[in-house]
Amino acid sequence: MKNSRLLAVAASTLVVLGLVSCAPPEKEDTGSKTESGVSAREATSAEDFGGMDKLIEAAKAEGELNVIALPPDWANYAEIIDTFSKKYGIKVNSAQPDANSQDEINAANQQKGKSTAPDVFDLGQAIAIANTDMFAPYKVATFDSIPEQFKDPDGTWVNDYGGYTSIGYDSAKLPEITSVEDLLKPEFQGKVALNGDPTTASAAANGVLMTAIANGGSVDDIAPGVEFFIKLKEAGNFIPVDPTPATIESGQTPVVIDWDYLNAAETKKVPTWKVFVPQNALVGGYYFQAINKDGPHPAAARLWQEFLYSDEGQNLFLKGLARPVRADAMEKAGTVDAALLAALPEVTGEPVVATDEQSKKMAEYLGANWAKVIG
Repeated sequence: MKNSRLLAVAASTLVVLGLVSCAPPEKEDTGSKTESGVSAREATSAEDFGGMDKLIEAAKAEGELNVIALPPDWANYAEIIDTFSKKYGIKVNSAQPDANSQDEINAANQQKGKSTAPDVFDLGQAIAIANTDMFAPYKVATFDSIPEQFKDPDGTWVNDYGGYTSIGYDSAKLPEITSVEDLLKPEFQGKVALNGDPTTASAAANGVLMTAIANGGSVDDIAPGVEFFIKLKEAGNFIPVDPTPATIESGQTPVVIDWDYLNAAETKKVPTWKVFVPQNALVGGYYFQAINKDGPHPAAARLWQEFLYSDEGQNLFLKGLARPVRADAMEKAGTVDAALLAALPEVTGEPVVATDEQSKKMAEYLGANWAKVIG
């Protein structure tokens, strides 16, 4: 989809081997019911509650929402959570903000039936598709304005936001980056970081894919990507530091391979921080939003979805420089924040987006070969 605000395919490569999270025993959850007597857990739209006002009423009665793995500096989630909480008077409990997708699933399984279990998920493709039996189908009011390729027909999962793999760097300390190969230059010694472990994190796995494509590989052959990181390490350029806003701002990680919306967000804190998206290795992906069918706050979970996919929620993702899934429809309707849309990092061409099967093969290869880089 050239020159579109959306990515070409609804997918986000994520391979994870997360740890099981722990929680103290809590009281069993009994769920809530709508005014008509329908279980809130079985509601597939706001109409099942009697309309949006009744859904809001039911969610307020529950009073809380449990989210997990939502870093405050990721896609503007700090403001999204704060806005939702103030708008509806619902306390948002944010657990394990730095967890990965498998951690989310592990927490839901271990805490099933407890008041601490996550109500909603924000997942990469591989984990989302592998765990659809844990999701509750739900269609938000704006469901019809979400392109078919970005959602399950029944609303079991829906893509929420996406972006492109990029290289962020401090232009005050380093020369301009115009290609992936530039990272091998002596000027980048001890400076290049990858956001996470590619065997457990989507951003990192896509980073390896980006370098593979830039070096003659493909989504079906990421070996050149692993080889590139081996060369980076041998040159002394790759540093085994998991970058964060703090490491970027302190100068510890002056070059970071990450999603463009995360790198672009750093320009607000580090004015000399620039973002390079290699057009010859354009790798894109969306994350998947879903409701935990066994979550303790089913009405609040559904109201959260309504908020995320409303014009207000989508513009808040956009404020975080992530590409909201409804961007094209909102642009046509005149409801998108045009200034924020124009601020997105410029890209051209067709992005490469791994399918579920390709993601699995990438997982296998990375699991067997990434040790060559870090070993």
